[in-house]
Amino acid sequence: MTRRERLRDELLNVPNLITIARMLLIPVYLVFLAWESRHNSFWAALVFSFAAATDWVDGWVARVWNKITTLGKFLDPLADKLIVLSGLIMLIRLGRVQVWVVVLILARELLISGLRTLAASEGLVIAASQGGKWKTSLQLSGIIALMLHYHFRIDYVFTAQMTDFQAVGTALLYLSLVPSMASAIEYIRGYYLVEATARAEAGAGGE
Repeated sequence: MTRRERLRDELLNVPNLITIARMLLIPVYLVFLAWESRHNSFWAALVFSFAAATDWVDGWVARVWNKITTLGKFLDPLADKLIVLSGLIMLIRLGRVQVWVVVLILARELLISGLRTLAASEGLVIAASQGGKWKTSLQLSGIIALMLHYHFRIDYVFTAQMTDFQAVGTALLYLSLVPSMASAIEYIRGYYLVEATARAEAGAGGE
């Protein structure tokens, strides 16, 4: 099988098609946000929620059907970052999020991606941290709330109240910065620990 045929087969397998479908949802919620209104904000949040929530589907299908590919390992994290960052950039345009928050989030993602690439080039693996999972949950919840933006009446357990989703989203996004920065520090520490261990083992093996 040629490289082109292998790439085509990887591109057309079900998990990667799901990942591509998730990325194709990006312009959908961006268009809703570009034509800003209470109605369109709701639909933007709904489409974004679907794109974000189906993150586990492509990975689950790939594992169950034994369809894990090199292309999939590249596309899946790329889709996650594009979904989040495109939403945040549009929210900056709408004045719903501060620029410095998005800069911190982007810097953190670039740092982690760089560390993973560096580690992979040396044959090392950095384990994902629990803080990263908390970061993702809070960040996605915050973005969804910021997309909703307006006041909506929500039926809680004992009462129904008008909820300011702009305030909720801002609080969640700010809160997500805590595990985001903490996990970034943990990744840096993890990289140096893994690298130090690998060098020690290499040194011991050469004796």
